[in-house]
Amino acid sequence: MSDLPQRQTDIGPPHYSKFLHPVIAKNYGKWQYHEVLSPGTMVHVSETGDKIYTVRIASPRLLSTDTIREHCAIAEKHCGGYLRFTSRNNVEFFVDAESKVAPLVKDLEAKGFLLGGIGPRISNIVHTQGWVHCHSAATDASGLVKAIMDECSEYFTTKELPNKVRLAVACCVNMCGAVHCSDIALVGVHKTPPRIDDVNVKNACEVPSTIASCPTSAISPNPATKSVKIKLEKCMYCGNCYSVCPAMPIADAKNDGIAIVVGGKVNSLRSNPKFSKLVVPWIPNNPPRWPQVTDAIKVILKAYIAGAKKHERVGEWIERIGWEGFFKETGFEFKYQHIDDFTFARETYRMASTFKWS
Repeated sequence: MSDLPQRQTDIGPPHYSKFLHPVIAKNYGKWQYHEVLSPGTMVHVSETGDKIYTVRIASPRLLSTDTIREHCAIAEKHCGGYLRFTSRNNVEFFVDAESKVAPLVKDLEAKGFLLGGIGPRISNIVHTQGWVHCHSAATDASGLVKAIMDECSEYFTTKELPNKVRLAVACCVNMCGAVHCSDIALVGVHKTPPRIDDVNVKNACEVPSTIASCPTSAISPNPATKSVKIKLEKCMYCGNCYSVCPAMPIADAKNDGIAIVVGGKVNSLRSNPKFSKLVVPWIPNNPPRWPQVTDAIKVILKAYIAGAKKHERVGEWIERIGWEGFFKETGFEFKYQHIDDFTFARETYRMASTFKWS
């Protein structure tokens, strides 16, 4: 049976090893070091002496087929067809000789692609669906990301930061984009509870599932209307109930907006992983350019550049100067929403990846 060819199915993705560049496959697990050559290029050097050069460009994540075809055509011309999309939606092209880098860069720039994101800079922005696809979005992630990258592109292409800065956008607090561990993140927030359409709740929704969908148990049966009711002091406006019951819409053009959280990171380098913390509770949606939001992000970046030591991430810089110092440096107003009243398990659970028994 082992001599038979592997059966092809449509269950799951093919194994990534089938798509590795030959130089990467040959030197898998043998890489010694890498060097950043420019904001958009770097080289990895193997213990065998082999080298692989990477050229990185930005992408808006939601791509047209025409753009993808352009990527593929350039990869076919210069890279033997090899390219990859990073976890932050950058596009990386691979060549095996330094002489091939300049022609590749020239073609990418001629097409108008933005080179950068390597080293101590901002990278592409991880984001959720926004108004394009999501039914419970409080802001438009795609439009917001476009506005931010247009305003901050110099930190992707040329200007250096004390360390890398990871930006993310989630269009509601359910956060399918997992922005809660980013240096700077935007979260769409609803300020009003779901509106209950009693007639359609009983005709279109399954009441037990609707009640069970609420993470704070704010929803309970309403026998009088054969529908449900909401205990407002428990509701956190997440909109999860709307995902289960379309008769409980939460979108509100006037009151939906954006919160900014900062200081998170995923890795354990120098300090434990950190959750992001609230700095701006609410900024109104003001498409298509969101000027208040982009201005606030630039304020944070400029304060970080001016005050952080080399290699400090945003959260590490804030911890060193204190949150009082952060609010002073940025000029953001401290409001009652910043007061953290969730104390359960704060001092009893030690869950950091760097925790050691002693």
